[in-house]
Amino acid sequence: MLEREEYDRLRQVEDRMWWFAALHANLAMLYRRTMPRHLPTKWLLDAGCGTGGLLARLRECAPEGETVGLDADETACRWAAEKSARPICNGSVNALPFTDAAFATIVSVDVLCHRDVDERRALAQFHRCLAAGGVLILNLPAYRWLMSRHDAAVYNARRYTRGELARLLRTAGFRLVFASYWNMVLFPLMVATRNLLPGSDGSDVKPQPAVTETVCRAATAFERVLLRAGFRLPFGGSVLAVAAKIECENA
Repeated sequence: MLEREEYDRLRQVEDRMWWFAALHANLAMLYRRTMPRHLPTKWLLDAGCGTGGLLARLRECAPEGETVGLDADETACRWAAEKSARPICNGSVNALPFTDAAFATIVSVDVLCHRDVDERRALAQFHRCLAAGGVLILNLPAYRWLMSRHDAAVYNARRYTRGELARLLRTAGFRLVFASYWNMVLFPLMVATRNLLPGSDGSDVKPQPAVTETVCRAATAFERVLLRAGFRLPFGGSVLAVAAKIECENA
């Protein structure tokens, strides 16, 4: 779990900061493109939903509002329920409190990287709780060498390359559908501010000046056009992946 201060920052900023706007738009786009339509279940899980900003966005995309969130922090669960108007479960991705094959889609943002998460165990739980043919959508921070004070503030213990994430997913029994970095255009600035310049305490989750918001939103919107067209960006501050649970597991 994060420190309460970081959850409070997230609650206040995620609806207006460019990074969350871009992240949520990217994930909503991928969900619309890959949402399984032939499964008996239509339910979607936001695994590690934080304070509910993404879940509120996904609720607009999901059929019949069949969305649910899960987070390890009880206060974050309460905030997420208020923001998303969806049911929220308090629990860990290391041991999901759901039945087998309960979900058509699981979305998880910057969770496998957390210090309290066993990445292989969590992937096994995602696999168990997805119906055969169901889809897992992940976002994770990229490049181990980019670890910084921000990662320390949000308890990130790992960062990933696209290849590492692909291998993890295949080992867990998933078929990789799509994987790409994003936040490519702004990546040089990210490297400079995270690793080369002195920074303030805490994470980078904070309000930004209007001109910064405008530039960053334009840059990430341009990238989303490329992602929507199927391009895989060669580098960036985060990595996206879409993987499917293999339908014929005994074949």
